[in-house]
Amino acid sequence: MQRLKVLISGASIAGPALALWLAEYGAEVTVVERWPELRTGGQLVDLRGVSREVIRRMGIDADVRAASEDNFGLSFVDRRGRARGTLRSDRFGGDGPVAEIEILRGSLSRVLHERSEDRVDYRFGDRITSVRDEGAKVRVEFASASVESFDLVVGADGLHSELREMLFGPEVRHVRHLGTYVSFWTARNHLDLKDWTVVYSEPGRSIGMRSILGSTKTMAFLTFRAGPPAYDWRDVDAQKRMVRARGYGMGWEAAALLSQIDTAPDFYFDTCSQVKLPAWSTGRVGLLGDAASCASPLSGHGTSIAMVGAYVLAGELARTPDDVTGAFGRYEAVLRPWVERIQRAAPGQGRVMTPETSHGIALRNGVTRLVSHLPGKALLLRNQVRLSHAVSLDDYSRHRVGTDRSRGVRSE
Repeated sequence: MQRLKVLISGASIAGPALALWLAEYGAEVTVVERWPELRTGGQLVDLRGVSREVIRRMGIDADVRAASEDNFGLSFVDRRGRARGTLRSDRFGGDGPVAEIEILRGSLSRVLHERSEDRVDYRFGDRITSVRDEGAKVRVEFASASVESFDLVVGADGLHSELREMLFGPEVRHVRHLGTYVSFWTARNHLDLKDWTVVYSEPGRSIGMRSILGSTKTMAFLTFRAGPPAYDWRDVDAQKRMVRARGYGMGWEAAALLSQIDTAPDFYFDTCSQVKLPAWSTGRVGLLGDAASCASPLSGHGTSIAMVGAYVLAGELARTPDDVTGAFGRYEAVLRPWVERIQRAAPGQGRVMTPETSHGIALRNGVTRLVSHLPGKALLLRNQVRLSHAVSLDDYSRHRVGTDRSRGVRSE
């Protein structure tokens, strides 16, 4: 790869993953992040199907697995905490409702950052305020008042991407609410769960807890069904009030979990939404991960899409460094059909996690009880399992330069 000068906006998962791959191909990479430091908290994310092959090729498989959170399964319970349906993570090849690799978002971000920080210029506490594609270069202005030019710019800045808004206009034009909201926060493990997830549902809302950090804590979560958002996604206090109100009066352990929202260091709340764009790039500026094509947390594939997308985009740029727009086009041609299939499947996952009626809850629990005992149990979830593998990975290894850390040898 010629010495491409690349700017990436966002240092969560997609951004550092792309930065690491581009550094492997010899690019000069800068990552700008509006937060003052790397965020190490956050909810659990899954690595499914082909994304596990990506982390193997990246040479971080052992690091990711060491930082992951063991989870042997999930139980749907009634008001008294009695299990009404159970799914184990060792079924369905690790790609069923409970994934083989579940890791805290911040832990995965840390792994990617640590493996790339000596070859990537990370700039925390700054953000892009203006981009102008000048044909041969992209002129970028930053909040810090500096101005620089890059060969290309990639927005990996999430569902509420500022760079996407600069390229394609207000997010209201491109973000589609799926009728479900989700919140996460760290809580005490007062039920002494051991590598397990428990979910309790009432019509239109579900609450649960999943043991984390060696079962010393839990990740509590609430999902509920509601119409389009009418709040400022930056107003955390308003979000907390909304979550407490929506969870008020629920049975099981809801009161104990909701009482810990204000003291949680990592409260998260947002809509379950999808991003639908006519294109993922324009000229020398492109988008990656949730910024380009968020499938929503309901899909269970958001992090997998980010990791696979970073692999493909970096590889295509390495293949034709003198044709950035062509590389963006090939990256989208590979990823978009897969992403759109995942997006179409996501609303169904929301109905499973948060049924709207008592009958729906009973049906879900009944099917869950049966699935582990039926001879053809894999057939019930075969579409989800196939979806996790439904994209092919090209081999870009010939474009690597310098030391190949995953093998400890020199690459040409």
